[in-house]
Amino acid sequence: MTLTKVRMELARDHDFPQGSNLHGYEFTAPLSDEGHIDAEGWRRDRKRCIVRRFWAGEDDQTGHLIHTKGRSWVFHYDISTGDADNRATFNGVGVNEPGDDEAGFKFDHHVFREGEYVSVHEQDGSMRTFRVVRTIPVLT
Repeated sequence: MTLTKVRMELARDHDFPQGSNLHGYEFTAPLSDEGHIDAEGWRRDRKRCIVRRFWAGEDDQTGHLIHTKGRSWVFHYDISTGDADNRATFNGVGVNEPGDDEAGFKFDHHVFREGEYVSVHEQDGSMRTFRVVRTIPVLT
């Protein structure tokens, strides 16, 4: 298991026929030698499993990769620059609204290697496909 930073960029779709490197996600996760997210490794290093959603024309969103009881993986945007007195906390970190979560489609089965495609069910209800463009081991 290696803690790895993964960058995914929007693949071709009806809104972006060429795809887009200005729309996507960067997240850190423990990956197995085969490139799967390692749930046991996540349990040990979950506080280091940070996600950043970048979308041209919008502020970046930052949060954590969360493993749910149903074995699915979600991006939970719980790191905020807002007023700390007006938000709940999750493991000592500010939490946005639950509707902000974005679920990875079958992330428990996908391989996160350069050139692979994965889908994310986004906040607006749309399912978008992203291409893994970079994986870099995180130095511990």
